[in-house]
This record gives sequence, structure tokens and C-alpha cells, in this order.
Amino acid sequence: MNLRQIAEKRVDAKIKFQENLYKYLIVNTILAIICNIFLHSYWPVVFVMFFWGLGVLDDFFKAYSIGNYREKMVQKELQNMGD
Repeated sequence: MNLRQIAEKRVDAKIKFQENLYKYLIVNTILAIICNIFLHSYWPVVFVMFFWGLGVLDDFFKAYSIGNYREKMVQKELQNMGD
């Protein structure tokens, strides 16, 4: 896998995270308004926010943390093998 493919994969993961985050914020805001007006309760919103939030958090770690950490570990291992 060349550097361009790796960069494209990282950019795609970041775009996916950002799109999911925007959808999460918009939909949950609308749900909160609807629940406040009609149900006078926020339990449905809390339920949706929690489980959908886990998915958004997973996308965040895939886009920003895990990939960079894995790459650093691979580079370190390659350096150790070369020495």
C-alpha cells in the first residue's frame, strides 16, 4: 500500500466521522425539540444519543486516534527490526 492510498484512507475516515457527527447533532436537536413539545420528557432522546453516540465515538477513534497510534507502533517495530 503506497502513501497516497494510506492518506486517502485516513481522509475518508475523517470525512465519515465529520458527516456522522453533523447528522448526530442535527437529528438529536430535532428529537429534543419534538420530545420537549409533545412528550415533555427527554428519555427517548437520551436513549438515541447514547447508542448513536457510541457509534460516533467509534468513528472518531478510527479517524484520529487508532490509525495514528498504529502507524507509530509499526514504524517503531520496523526500526527495532532494522537495528
